[in-house]
Amino acid sequence: MPTPTPPEWKVTLADNTIDEEEIAAVTEVLRSRWLSPGPRTRAFEQDFAAALGCPDAVAVSSGTAALHLTVRALHIGPGDEVIMPALSFVSAAAMIVLEGGTPVFADVRSGSDPTLDPGDVRKLITPRTKAIVAMHYGGYPADLVALAGIAREHGLALIEDAAHAPIVRAPGTGMLGTIGDIGCFSFYATKNLTTGEGGMVVAKDPVLLGHVRAARSHCLSASTWDRDRSGRADYDVADVGLNYRPTEITSAIGGIQLRKLAGERRRRRELIDHYRERLAGIPELIVPFAEYDQDSGLHLMAVILPVRADRDTVRAHLRDAGIQTSVHYPPTHQFSYYRARFGSHRRPLPVTDAIATRLLSLPLHARMSDDDPAFVADVLAESVLRACGRTVS
Repeated sequence: MPTPTPPEWKVTLADNTIDEEEIAAVTEVLRSRWLSPGPRTRAFEQDFAAALGCPDAVAVSSGTAALHLTVRALHIGPGDEVIMPALSFVSAAAMIVLEGGTPVFADVRSGSDPTLDPGDVRKLITPRTKAIVAMHYGGYPADLVALAGIAREHGLALIEDAAHAPIVRAPGTGMLGTIGDIGCFSFYATKNLTTGEGGMVVAKDPVLLGHVRAARSHCLSASTWDRDRSGRADYDVADVGLNYRPTEITSAIGGIQLRKLAGERRRRRELIDHYRERLAGIPELIVPFAEYDQDSGLHLMAVILPVRADRDTVRAHLRDAGIQTSVHYPPTHQFSYYRARFGSHRRPLPVTDAIATRLLSLPLHARMSDDDPAFVADVLAESVLRACGRTVS
């Protein structure tokens, strides 16, 4: 059977801002012939930490690696429970399970604010609870004031999954990723700040961050770069570690992307404003964070379809018009592995379950034209009206 031909997208879901500057930086790395972590990686870490206003940061190979190293640094293991939103990418739950812990899924606040519900978190705390994961959905801050208060009250670690929110200031609290005990970032190909694959970890406690730094490279007492510069070949291994190192190539890209981030975010804000104006006319459509006017990562243009609008039908209509879409995210508690393994922990998540089949991510990236949001919104409106049995004018 021949492989299906992908459609010719008029508007892609995501794109990046990589251009000749990143290409030149990568070429320079290749000419240096030093590819494993070295001076460019250290510079990227320091620049990222400075942008967050924290003392240091540790670059790693992916956002999932950041989460895994965090779980290990906090000594989360068998018998420990970690409360987290089901409405998130699966990696956070997977890293808890990988270390023997149990993910406990909490609900989100509403369709308009699909971030972790502190009230539901409070209901789930048991003597086995060790940490809370706050995921900043779409780059919009979770309620860190409430969540940090709950964590302090019960002696729990607060992990910030800031994969969607690099260099974002939350109103009244500080930079996302630095408010909890430890913050995890992703630089995956579709992220606002991308290195293709990559991630970063920051932490309040320098000892905790030191554990992360050591564990990303087998807990070796000296890195390859350090040994090469010093001429020494010996090293010690003080614990069991992993290989979650970044590369000089990804770090070179990351340094430039970091400098571009503010301009990229301004462009996203313009596009989202265009979207919100046009989407306001679609009956029963929910646009999360529509009233939010503070700093945000602006990573997703997610909407929640009307109850009667079948998402597959709507997506097919958009696809036929050349518009690429996605879903962020299928809730983790609904995946077959998590149903089978943790079915006894299953509890109602009324908000998450109500919006799960209606979530739809529309295209959003800095290379979109001013006309693209209107085009996407108009096609979406036509599809939704048809799905709801209304006349298309």
